[in-house]
Amino acid sequence: MATISDSRHDEQGAWATLRRGVALSPEFRAGLPVTVLLALVATAGRVLVPVAVQQTVDEGLMGPGGVDVGRVRAAVLLAAAAVVVTAVAAYLLNVRLFRTTENGLATLRLRAFRHVHDLSVLTQNAERRGSLVSRVTSDVDTISTFMQWGGLLMVVSVGQLVVATVLMAIYSWQLTLLVWVCFLPLLVLMQTLQKRVSRAYGVVRERVGDLLGAVSESVVGASTVRAYGIEERTGRRIDRAIETHRSAATKAQALVALTFSSGEIVAGIANAAVVMVGVLLGVDGQLTLGELLAFLFLVTLFVGPVQIGTEVLNEAQNAIAGWRRVLRVLDTPADVADPGQAGRELPRGPIDVRFEHVSFAYPGGPTVLEDVDLALAPRVRIAIVGETGSGKTTFAKLLTRLMDPVRGRVLVDGVDLRELSFASLRSRIVMVPQDGFLFEGSIAENVRLGRPAASNADIELALTELGLLDWLGNLPHGLATDVGQRGEQLSAGERQLVALARAYLADPDLLVLDEATSAVDPGTEVRIARALEGLTRGRTALTIAHRLSTAEAADDVIVFDAGRVVERGRHADLVALGGVYSRLHASWAAQQRT
Repeated sequence: MATISDSRHDEQGAWATLRRGVALSPEFRAGLPVTVLLALVATAGRVLVPVAVQQTVDEGLMGPGGVDVGRVRAAVLLAAAAVVVTAVAAYLLNVRLFRTTENGLATLRLRAFRHVHDLSVLTQNAERRGSLVSRVTSDVDTISTFMQWGGLLMVVSVGQLVVATVLMAIYSWQLTLLVWVCFLPLLVLMQTLQKRVSRAYGVVRERVGDLLGAVSESVVGASTVRAYGIEERTGRRIDRAIETHRSAATKAQALVALTFSSGEIVAGIANAAVVMVGVLLGVDGQLTLGELLAFLFLVTLFVGPVQIGTEVLNEAQNAIAGWRRVLRVLDTPADVADPGQAGRELPRGPIDVRFEHVSFAYPGGPTVLEDVDLALAPRVRIAIVGETGSGKTTFAKLLTRLMDPVRGRVLVDGVDLRELSFASLRSRIVMVPQDGFLFEGSIAENVRLGRPAASNADIELALTELGLLDWLGNLPHGLATDVGQRGEQLSAGERQLVALARAYLADPDLLVLDEATSAVDPGTEVRIARALEGLTRGRTALTIAHRLSTAEAADDVIVFDAGRVVERGRHADLVALGGVYSRLHASWAAQQRT
């Protein structure tokens, strides 16, 4: 079984993670030259204002010929034009960044979501559902925030920092060197803080997954929580998840606050140093008043990106932590993978199945199935019988390739299941689980999952052939009746009826049923039994039998005990044998009489 491992990605540097994350979504790089050009225009517009100030003071107000109103007017108009150009360029830059990042993140979200579905049932079960959901939702949202807000600021700020440095050097290389000397220690400190912030936000993303898992589990299991009066215990569990998330987020924010405060302190020192040294240079005749004022404006433009960098660091580390969690999912191999175009296609028709010395063990656990070697003939009704934990459900999951065997092969019409394309496999073999899971929507939409092109007339015909048209007529809106989230507006038995109709419409050659009548009322049981008769007629049908009345009506009964096939035959013969099945049937019959 593949596992979603954290260690390898935690060892990757921030830049390596960022580069790989961007590479996964080519949309991030779409139109990049135009975006960079707009960033440069927006930056140039900002630095023209200090130039206009210098020209106004040195040439317009304090020039050799006195006050030059025309030069002052020209400088003011230049500054106004620069502000307008900067605003337009910044607007267009925002629009482009939002469009490209949303396209890129949509691609990333789709890739992550589809890969989660490609993972085996075992891999999915090893992860908390909330954690998997958070990787496709909130983790990608953190990337979205950074790419749209932090990415914009980063592009503009880097350009602003470079241009401000060049202009400052033109006015005074001494003051430029002084500013950089003030900020170099902060840049060194930020290298150290970055690693600590990265680790802190990695913990935050993990706590978000835990919180989503705790909340979603309590919402889905709300009826059980109320039934057993465990609201207080459930509340304490959610409180703990909220508190651990709060604690992790607070620690991460404290580190970010430290970097921001450090930037504020250094910015104050740099401004004070520039004023003091600049005045001395001015007294010495090396700097004019206009150049000093312009330099102070440029220092502000220089300090802005450095201070913003601390905020961007916050979003960047949060996003990188989210990217790492998404990459962990994408790098987890799909151990039950679709062979795709290399997969084989099988023609429709009667189907036979062969288990060749199949064994299976869950990771870290004992062997669940041991050397199962048997053949299933086409167009027969087979009942799988055994005590809880005997291997019945595992057998069904291997047959439908929800899992692959540890040893041996499962063959369908002589072809290893691992060689079949999923499209061919799912069209020929359909499993109806015991809980009859439904998706939010109408009954028609849920039944149509078996054959998406089916019309309402096709669905009504299927229900008629299954003997369910009278049940449909009693529903408030017929096929348009809304089933609610997870089908909760229908009873358990009604959900099962919809699941059976869905399987019938799919028209598989092999039907695998987890006992459909194990938890329904007698009236619904009669309906289900009638539907099952129509559903299984003319095709291979394998039923995991919880009620041995199913085994009594089967053509073939396979008995599992401790992961092995111990008996096989017809019901009457197995009862007469006096073995495992005979004891199970006697115990079940005694329960029916009481």
